[in-house]
Amino acid sequence: MVVRSSAAPPTPWSKKLPKPQIHKTAYIHSFSNIIGDVRIGPNVLIAPGTSIRADEGIPFSIGEGTNIQDGVVLHGLEKGRVKGDDQEPYSIWIGKNASITHMALIHGPAYVGDDCFIGFRSTVFNARVGQGCIVMMHALIQDVDIPPGKYVSSGALITTQQQADRLPDAQAIDIEFAHHVVCVNDALRSGYHCAEDDKCIMPIRNELDKSYGSRSSNGNSLSNRNGNGQGQGSHLSSEAIQQVRQLLEQGYRIGTEHVDQRRYRTGTWQSCTPIDSKQESEVVAALETCLANHPEEYVRLFGIDPKAKRRTSEQIIQRPGEQTTSANVRSSVAAKPTPSTSGFSGSSNSRSSGLNPEVQAQVRQLLAQGYRIGLEYADERRFQTSSWKSWPSIQATREPEVFAELEACLSEHNGEYVRLIGIDTKLKKRTLETIIQRPRDQASKNDNAAASSFRRSNTDTTSSSNRSSTQSQSTNLSQEAVQQVRQLLEQGYRIGTEHADKRRFQTSSWQSCAPIDAKRESEVIAALEECLANHGGEYVRLFGIDPKAKRRVLETIIQRPNGKVSQSPSKSSSNSSSSSVDSSSFSSSSRSSRLSSEAAEKVRQLLAQGCQISTEYADERRFKTSSWQSGGVIQSSRESEVFAALEATLEEHTGSYVRLIGIDRKAKRRVLELIIQRPGK
Repeated sequence: MVVRSSAAPPTPWSKKLPKPQIHKTAYIHSFSNIIGDVRIGPNVLIAPGTSIRADEGIPFSIGEGTNIQDGVVLHGLEKGRVKGDDQEPYSIWIGKNASITHMALIHGPAYVGDDCFIGFRSTVFNARVGQGCIVMMHALIQDVDIPPGKYVSSGALITTQQQADRLPDAQAIDIEFAHHVVCVNDALRSGYHCAEDDKCIMPIRNELDKSYGSRSSNGNSLSNRNGNGQGQGSHLSSEAIQQVRQLLEQGYRIGTEHVDQRRYRTGTWQSCTPIDSKQESEVVAALETCLANHPEEYVRLFGIDPKAKRRTSEQIIQRPGEQTTSANVRSSVAAKPTPSTSGFSGSSNSRSSGLNPEVQAQVRQLLAQGYRIGLEYADERRFQTSSWKSWPSIQATREPEVFAELEACLSEHNGEYVRLIGIDTKLKKRTLETIIQRPRDQASKNDNAAASSFRRSNTDTTSSSNRSSTQSQSTNLSQEAVQQVRQLLEQGYRIGTEHADKRRFQTSSWQSCAPIDAKRESEVIAALEECLANHGGEYVRLFGIDPKAKRRVLETIIQRPNGKVSQSPSKSSSNSSSSSVDSSSFSSSSRSSRLSSEAAEKVRQLLAQGCQISTEYADERRFKTSSWQSGGVIQSSRESEVFAALEATLEEHTGSYVRLIGIDRKAKRRVLELIIQRPGK
C-alpha cells in the first residue's frame, strides 16, 4: 500500500500536508497514490493506477462502500469548496456506494452524491451530481448542479444549468446496473483483503461455488440437447433458446422481467434476479428459475448491449394460463389478440383499416427514423388532469405489427382519448405526442370507418377556432397560437414563454419571460401579450409544461424580430397544432426570400435524415484562404425554425460568403457543405 503524506517532488502546497485518514476495512492497492488530507470511509476500494491528490485543494471525502476504479484521478483547486453531507466544506465530496469507474476525472470543487455512477473517462468539474445519478462514458459535467436521479448519456456535454434541468430520469435497468457494479467491487475488496489467507478466502470461494453450482446443477440437464437445441427438461421453447443463443453470440447480456395481469396493463414490469453468466446453460437455467418463481405471470426476456447500455430485444416467453411451448411463444405484439396484420401491405387493405393514412404516414416516419412507438389512453376525467395510462409497450418495429397494435388499442378504448407517442430509445425521451382518438369521434366512426381521427379532431379544432375568432382578432396573438394555448390548458399543461434576440437565437440561448401561474385562458393570453409587448424586436416562443413529469411538451415560435406574430396561412389553420409556421407556407414564400429553393430542399433532406444544421461565413479575404468563421449550430430540428435561423444569418452577413453545413450527429462528421450566399449576388 502506497500512502504518502507529502508529494514527491515537493509542491507549493505539500509543505504541511495532513496524512490521509483511511478506515481499516478499506482496501488501498499498492499501485495507487494517495496524498494529503483524504478521508476514506469503511469498505472503500481504491484500485490500481488511481491518483488521489489532496495537496492543492483540501480536504477530500470518500464515503462508505464506494469504489474508485483503475486510473481514476481526484484533484481539486486550492480555493474550490463544496458543502458535504456533514455540512462541512470540502474540495471533493464523494458519497456512499458510488462507483467512479476507469479513467474518470473528478476535479474539485466537485460533489458526487450517494449511489452515483460515473462512467469511463467522464469528467466532473466545478459541479454537483445529485444522489442516484447515472453518468455514462466520455461525458463532461461542468459548472452545473444535476438534480438527483438523472441520466447523462455517453458523450454528453452538460455545461449549462438549462441542459442539466432537462436531463431524463435514470431507468430501473440503469440503477440496477450501478448497484451491480458496487456489489462486484465490494466482492473484489473482500477478496483482496484476504487473498493470502486461506482461512479467510475459503468462505468467499465457497459462497461463490454455491451460487454458481446451483445454476450449473440446474443446467446439467441441458447438456443433452435434441436437434433443436432444447434441453429435455427445459420449459423454454426452442425459439426462446435460439433467441438466447443469438444474443450471447453477439456479445449481449440477458435480462428478465415479470409482471402480473394488473401491472401488465400499465407496463409496470419488475426485474427478476440479474443474470451475470455468459454461458448458455447457466442463462437458460436462470430463465427457468424465473419462470418457476412466477408461474401465473407474464415473463419477458431481453438482451442488453453492455457497451451502449441499452436494450436490443424484448420477447415475452410466458403468459398467464399458457404453456411456454414453441407454439405459444411469440413476440409481445404478435401474441396479443389483435386484428389481422396480413392486410397492410397493399393500399386497398390499408383503406379497410381503422387507421387513416395520416396516422399510418406518421408511424412510418417514426419507424424510419429508428424511433419506437408507444400509446397512452385516458377517459374524460383523467384527460382533464392529464393522468394518462400506458398501453403495454410496443416492441415491434415492423409496420403491420405496429398498425395492428394501434387498432387493438383504439378498439379496446373506443370511448376514450388515445395518443400516439414517438420514443427516442437512445436519448430515452419522447419526440412526439399526438392525440389520434377523442371520445366525440365515435359518433361518426360507424358511418365512415376509414375517416381520419386526426381530421375529426382537427374539424373540432376548426370549429373551436371559429368560436374564438372574435376573441383572437382583438389580441396580438395569432388564431393558431390562441388555439394552441386552449388545447394545452385543456390537457392540464402549464404555459411558459421565452425570448431571444437575433444573436442569442443563433445559439439557442433563450431567456425566460415572467412565469405564467394562471390556468384561465384569458389570463394566460394577457400574459403572452405582455411578453410580446416587452420584447417587440425579438423572437418569442410559447411552450407547454407537463407539471407532473416536469418536462416540456411543445415549443412554438409566436413572434419574430420584425415584431409580427407568426401567422399560419388559412389552408393550414385546421391541421396545425404543434408548429407556428407550416412547412408548406415556407416553401411557397421561400421563392421571395434570401434562401434559394435548392438550399431549402437540402435543409429538408438533412432534417429528414436526422442531421444537425449549422452555418459558417467569411469575407472576401478569408474566403480566399478558406478561413471560415462559425455562425453557430442551429439547435432546432423544426423546418420553420431552421429556415428562420438561416434567414437571420444571411441578413446579418449580407456582404459575406455564407455556407450551410450538415452534421451527422452519430458519426460527428460533416455530410454537406453548400455555399448559400455570395457577395454581390
